[in-house]
Amino acid sequence: MRAPSQPSQMTVAVTKAVRAMLAAEPSPENLHKSFRYLAKWRAEVIARTFEARGQTVVMGGPFKGMAYGVRASEGSRTARLLGAYEASLHPVIESIIAKAPELVVDIGSAEGYYAVGLARRLPGARVLARDQSPQAQALCAALVGANGVAGQVEIGGLFGHEDFDLCTRARSVVICDIEGAELALLDPELAPGLAHADILVECHPGFAADVVAVLTACFSPTHKITKIGRKLEDTSLPEWMENLSDLDRLIALWEWRQGPTPWLWMERK
Repeated sequence: MRAPSQPSQMTVAVTKAVRAMLAAEPSPENLHKSFRYLAKWRAEVIARTFEARGQTVVMGGPFKGMAYGVRASEGSRTARLLGAYEASLHPVIESIIAKAPELVVDIGSAEGYYAVGLARRLPGARVLARDQSPQAQALCAALVGANGVAGQVEIGGLFGHEDFDLCTRARSVVICDIEGAELALLDPELAPGLAHADILVECHPGFAADVVAVLTACFSPTHKITKIGRKLEDTSLPEWMENLSDLDRLIALWEWRQGPTPWLWMERK
């Protein structure tokens, strides 16, 4: 990944942005902001290197073999391509697959990494991919088409409390990653259908510090609850990455998180 003789438009734009950040009064906050911005730039350089090498299929993890030629709607593209994305969830994903649910509801589905991945692993399941973003929906449609699961995956927008009634009519799993709105949506009083589903939800303490405690209290009468933290998984790094620096290898695995976002795996009793 040597720099070309003439800087690319991306290199010029990133350089200008970092110079503007560093022109401010010196502070740890400004250095951190600049460091994070540069790390995202480097992550995109690495992702483009994957593309140039024709590596657009997930290399490991529960969705190994999935065509993934789209951009990530949010966060790291390389971690997804490596199959290292949210590695701590891999045993849960395999557990979901072993249960063979008839219905998968993926709320905050982004470009469809989980919706399409699970559709491939669960060919008999109906998968609802729901995201408010039109851009995310378009990326999901492209991923669905690339993997031949259009007959299984239904793409849409908002999913409300009453929509969880679907879970009363089929063996269901709900996956929820909606950036802080999980407390409002996952309300068992307003959405009684949730009592009939297994639920995997990413919690965002940055929006509500007590989110884990509140959800645990709400669902403990009906669900067995396991809290899951973060984990790095480097076993799928390709051999050619041995020639890169340790920092580049770490950035390839980095998921762009600002802080902890624990998951709750809530299995109905």
